[in-house]
Amino acid sequence: MGLTHASFAQNQKLTVIELKAGMYRIEAELADTPAARQTGLMYRTFMPTNSGMLFVFEEKAIHCFWMRNTKLPLSIAFLEDDGKIVNISDMEPETQNNHCPRSSVRYALEMNQKWFAQRAIGPGTVVQGLPKK
Repeated sequence: MGLTHASFAQNQKLTVIELKAGMYRIEAELADTPAARQTGLMYRTFMPTNSGMLFVFEEKAIHCFWMRNTKLPLSIAFLEDDGKIVNISDMEPETQNNHCPRSSVRYALEMNQKWFAQRAIGPGTVVQGLPKK
């Protein structure tokens, strides 16, 4: 088993929680440790349609994201403490430009690119089921 496979297997041990955005169910892997947040969805080549990754931070701040070593085109929604979407940004694979929230947040939800747009989910929509830290 090579290093790449081992790190991929390690990545799969994240807790999965159920979120809801409008009438849509999301199975979100929880990235709530520094290591999980740093790795995020790097090196993955596939993510099921209604799956994503929820980043949970200890502090509200302007947490910016980039796509180094990330193979999938993603959309990221930055979320208020009550789950309300602040803004959504489309992110291209293997790029290093920053994608930042418009205000301080503790949550960010990455989904396949256009997932939010295809379901008419935008700023102001509430994502339910966020973990309380």
